[in-house]
Amino acid sequence: MQLKEKDKAYLWDIFEACKDILQFIDNIQFQKFSEDKMRRFAVERQLLVIGEAANHLSETFIANTAHIPWKIIIGMRNIIAHDYGEILIERIWLTATEHIEELLKNVNEYLD
Repeated sequence: MQLKEKDKAYLWDIFEACKDILQFIDNIQFQKFSEDKMRRFAVERQLLVIGEAANHLSETFIANTAHIPWKIIIGMRNIIAHDYGEILIERIWLTATEHIEELLKNVNEYLD
């Protein structure tokens, strides 16, 4: 699939944010994550970046990559951005630990 330059730029942003998240959570357990406000905010910020970049990908790219849950990714961004009091630390942790590595791999396929 031939990518538009705009899509490549947004995918690069997603790729870099995923790498940052994985670095932020490397070798820590949930308890430490939940107690470390700066680390939590850093992960939340990168999830915002991922969701915002995903929201700007072309409809064509999104349609051709249906195996990537773009709507869920954008939805997570919206929750973080707008539901300040409702952000659950557990949800952020699970997203970071269970989904970011797979997203990184998926995005990397299109950047090679």
